[in-house]
Amino acid sequence: MSAISAGQAVVLGVVEGLTEFLPVSSTGHLKITEGLLGIPVDDTAVVGFTAVIQAGAILAVLVYFFRDIRRFALAWGRGLRHADARRDPDYSFTWWVILATIPVVIVGLAAKSLIKGPLGSLWVVAGSLLVGSAYMWAADRFGRHKRGEDDITLPDAMIVGSSQILALLFPGFSRSGATISTALFRDLDRVAATRLSFFLSIPALTGAGLYELKDAASGAVSLPALAIGTIVSFGVAYASIAWLLRFVAGHTFGAFVAYRVVVGLLLFGLLATGALNA
Repeated sequence: MSAISAGQAVVLGVVEGLTEFLPVSSTGHLKITEGLLGIPVDDTAVVGFTAVIQAGAILAVLVYFFRDIRRFALAWGRGLRHADARRDPDYSFTWWVILATIPVVIVGLAAKSLIKGPLGSLWVVAGSLLVGSAYMWAADRFGRHKRGEDDITLPDAMIVGSSQILALLFPGFSRSGATISTALFRDLDRVAATRLSFFLSIPALTGAGLYELKDAASGAVSLPALAIGTIVSFGVAYASIAWLLRFVAGHTFGAFVAYRVVVGLLLFGLLATGALNA
């Protein structure tokens, strides 16, 4: 019997698609939803399922940013073959995304037992939601929003890419929230910070999904449930990406900060009263 039913896969796919790129923590929301649905959050097959359905969200990024990604890939390929093509900013940017992913990969492999163990508790999720909210508020409030996408440097990419470690170790902090906020602290404007977060998500989330595939395909989660969750997450994520880019062009991240605080406090309350098992 599958650890996740088709109906639960639809719900989790919607949650993944909505929250993967919004700065509210997809991991946190998935863990909360799994807890409310009575799904064991520490089951290796369930952990693998949540990582694999990210493939739908990643595919949404690939489709939405296809022209940009194609441009980067062609520039990178030309630069590998011809020295004079290495002056192209797109060639450099592609290398920066690759290099900026290395720190989170190293930490992810080194801290795997902690991430799947004590750090996976809903108490950690609740605390991370609140701490991440403070970080995002400070970044949006004190960042100068004066630099665009063309102003991104290697130090920017490395620092922002390394901030993904915060979300890796503390589910609830939010990968997109950490990267966008750190980019704002680097004085990037909101649109540039959000686009950089999207590009950095591609290798990080793709690698996580492939690494967890063996657990999700262990038999405890059926292939139909995996397919349903992935397809649903793709559709919802695509719509979320389009909406977020329009939203940040004219708004602050204050609404996300407020939402995260409410969810974090509510989660603390549910855990403290025993209404939800950590």
